[in-house]
Amino acid sequence: MRTRNLELIVGVFILAGLLALAVLAVRVSGLTATSTGSTYSVHAYFDNVAGLTPRAKVTMSGVTIGQVTAISFDKNRYSARVDLAIDSNVDTLPADSTASILTAGLLGEKYVGIS
Repeated sequence: MRTRNLELIVGVFILAGLLALAVLAVRVSGLTATSTGSTYSVHAYFDNVAGLTPRAKVTMSGVTIGQVTAISFDKNRYSARVDLAIDSNVDTLPADSTASILTAGLLGEKYVGIS
């Protein structure tokens, strides 16, 4: 009976470890279960996107206000075009706003910062 209890405890411990690993993988990948609601589209041009990927965060003053929807090459400007979906509760962006590709965290997550 003692061996059975030990095996049961080890099994529960392994399942808890696998669950924690799955939660960590989802958190690091940036997947979210919440819907973003209504958004409007803005695009920015960069000479180098430096590892930026679709679904990366868009922040302003440290607050997430949207995400990157697409990255493409503009043949006319010879630069990268980044399409951004900005939450509709951010009514307007000032005309003199600048967008920069920034790095956050230990893993080097890239995101767009608007200032």
